[in-house]
Amino acid sequence: MSYQQYRPTSYSLLPVVVKNLLIINGLLFLADTVFEQRLGFSIGQKFALYYPTSEFFNPVQFVTHLFLHGSFMHLFSNMLALWMFGTVLENYWGPKRFITFYFVCGLGAAGILTLVNWFELEQIWNTIHLYSSAPNPMDFEALINKGFLRHYNTPDMLTFLDGWKSMPGNMEMAAQSVALVEQVADIKANIPTVGASGAVMGLLLAFGMLFPNQIIYLYFALPIKAKYFVILYGLFELYSGVSNNPNDNVAHFAHIGGMLFGFILIKLWNKKNREHFY
Repeated sequence: MSYQQYRPTSYSLLPVVVKNLLIINGLLFLADTVFEQRLGFSIGQKFALYYPTSEFFNPVQFVTHLFLHGSFMHLFSNMLALWMFGTVLENYWGPKRFITFYFVCGLGAAGILTLVNWFELEQIWNTIHLYSSAPNPMDFEALINKGFLRHYNTPDMLTFLDGWKSMPGNMEMAAQSVALVEQVADIKANIPTVGASGAVMGLLLAFGMLFPNQIIYLYFALPIKAKYFVILYGLFELYSGVSNNPNDNVAHFAHIGGMLFGFILIKLWNKKNREHFY
């Protein structure tokens, strides 16, 4: 069924769940901004999603991070997509099924991101253990060149490396290099994740599956069918996630996780009641 063929008996431009999600996200962004500027307290830091080994982790963050955003543009883009796609889906499904889908995608995205972080941290710890067994300036320089130590100030790191090269047998500098390498795992575990993007990507996936021939206008100008947009966007997220650009702070695997869980849930619902979807 295409979007053009569907005619709901009633249609709201701002259905109840979408409206409340917009309000909650907006109010929390405003509160976080005000509290941080005036009280020095960051709601985002406390309720963003951290890796389970982080000292800042709390299980409730799997839910709370969905309502927090790092910048106004981050909030605006997610809320615009929530309104655009969520309005159609909530009118189509009803509020109960819509909110179920929204949170399944959001939690699924967080779960996939946590799994990917676990895999990356395992690789980091393998590198740490290998280096720690025999620290030396040559291997330390190799880690710098590979970007393993990219979180540190590069000029200072190079100054340290030059000093160590002049005294390769210095045990104190060797121990310091091990401490620096070990801190990479802590830095990775303590990177916070915020945003409704995973849940919103699930909504985009659902829109593309349920209304594949509906035209979406990229940048309000370029027409493309929803099914092709979803496929291209999904491939872009996969490429970006695998590329792992060190300057990219977007949680691409969370986006993929939201789409994956959305796909699975729609297939499960469709299997139980085919007439409901197509």
